[in-house]
Amino acid sequence: MKPVQIYCENTQSYHECPPGTSLYQLSRQLNIRLASDVLAALKNNQLKDLSYEIYFSMNIRFVDISYPDGMRAYQRSLSFLCQKAVHDVLPGYKLAIEHSISRGLYGEITKDGCPANEELLQQVAARMRELVKKDLPFVRVKEEAEKAVALFEQNGQPEKALLQRTRGRFYTTIYYLDGYPDIFYGPLLYSTGYLKVFELDRYEGGILLRMPQANNPLELEPRPKQPKLFHIFRQHKEWNEILGANGIGSINKIIQQGKARTLIQTAEALQEREYASLTQQIQMSHGRIKLALIAGPSSSGKTTSSKRLSIQAKVAGLNPVTLEMDNYFVDREKTPRDADGNYDFENIHALDLDFLNEQLDDLLRGKGITVPRFDFIDGKRYFPGQCLKARPNDLLVLEGIHALNPELTRGVKDENKFTIYASALTSISMDENNRIPTTDNRLIRRIVRDAKTRGYTAGQTIARWQSVRRGEDRYIFPFQENADVMFNSALLFELPVLRRHVEPLLHRIHPVDPSYAEALRLLKFLSYFEMIAPEDEATIPPTSVLREFIGGSSFEY
Repeated sequence: MKPVQIYCENTQSYHECPPGTSLYQLSRQLNIRLASDVLAALKNNQLKDLSYEIYFSMNIRFVDISYPDGMRAYQRSLSFLCQKAVHDVLPGYKLAIEHSISRGLYGEITKDGCPANEELLQQVAARMRELVKKDLPFVRVKEEAEKAVALFEQNGQPEKALLQRTRGRFYTTIYYLDGYPDIFYGPLLYSTGYLKVFELDRYEGGILLRMPQANNPLELEPRPKQPKLFHIFRQHKEWNEILGANGIGSINKIIQQGKARTLIQTAEALQEREYASLTQQIQMSHGRIKLALIAGPSSSGKTTSSKRLSIQAKVAGLNPVTLEMDNYFVDREKTPRDADGNYDFENIHALDLDFLNEQLDDLLRGKGITVPRFDFIDGKRYFPGQCLKARPNDLLVLEGIHALNPELTRGVKDENKFTIYASALTSISMDENNRIPTTDNRLIRRIVRDAKTRGYTAGQTIARWQSVRRGEDRYIFPFQENADVMFNSALLFELPVLRRHVEPLLHRIHPVDPSYAEALRLLKFLSYFEMIAPEDEATIPPTSVLREFIGGSSFEY
């Protein structure tokens, strides 16, 4: 047969290979050398595992663990490895991977509700290492969906079976490891031999699967303690169980049964109770707390949270006064720059800290201030003439990405501050052992909001996302456990709502756009969600956090 011509972006050259050559074979033939092992490849900007066979001309780019999809493939494959090891050495036990925590994946290995002890965990870890040494392939097979449903019901994985049933497809992809089946929602690695770096630790009564560092793949990620974050995940897991929402299949079933409005009403009521609880804690300070600070990563609902907190404060007899952190930027020419020479707006020193603290001090001492405004087009601060003076029962509210950094409000005594960390912490999983990354939830929110309010395309938002994430890692996440309270702005029904809004935006991304691979991944992910009908979406309250992104809010932004 005629050889197939491919262009390899890694070598920046054209090559020929026989039809049916796998990406794994091609990477060996071309002697591809990356910073670490080649884990997957982009075929015409579509992510493929290394077992994918080439039959026509295409562009190829091989990726390692430093590429986000390379890390995701590693995480999925490690989860499968652990699942297989539990099956092999602990008959009757089940593994559930629930969420990320402490830079790893948190899960539970249980039998009849009882967790596996330390000795059993060591057996699982030892079996995982045996399977790595055997270098067994991950085999991808297309199966009838009904066969998959029966298979996973037989394996005691009802959520996995329910998700396949409610998705309404004829066929699905099943991966096999040494004859053991499972489903994952993205490519896996070529074989178990790639999973040399991992650790299985005990964590908060469950397990922690620790991953290699993206930029130093021979070393494990450090293990910071995150008890407050873990508590929020635990609390919302209990709420999910009350609602009967144990996975996406359960959510789909609720929607298909015509109960979407009840789901919306209940989720919103639970969140409203949390806003009231935050205000109660401030009220109980007997006037000691003068400044409420709300921080969180991009698209975490900080702005709506500050407005709803203000409403609850009024109900409690307090007088909330909101300051917008964006108005305290330094003039554009004084803005710090990043390593690439671009303005670094996420840097805390992009804010005029001295001026902010001077105005906060004046307000807290009962003096009046002239409120600044920042013109983002001209890059200058100006003063339109609005004056502000705080009264004894006033509560200053300040929200922004740096709100938990002590340097931001260094002139205010800690005893006068109440700090809140808000994020969209997706507490529901795809199924028993496939989590939903909280970053996906936030990215989808941001794509929708950017298109509605800023005129950005989905491709532009995706292209900027990794820079946003790096800023969060530097300026937000190190301070999250310092918060007095953590607040979860995620709503159980939001991804079935957001799907309708974001899919048309993602479909507009052209295949040659570098963001195309990420768009395809998000589209596949969203395809597992049953959409909530427009008439049910209309019942979402105008004060909902979700309205900040899809529109229809009664708040001004």
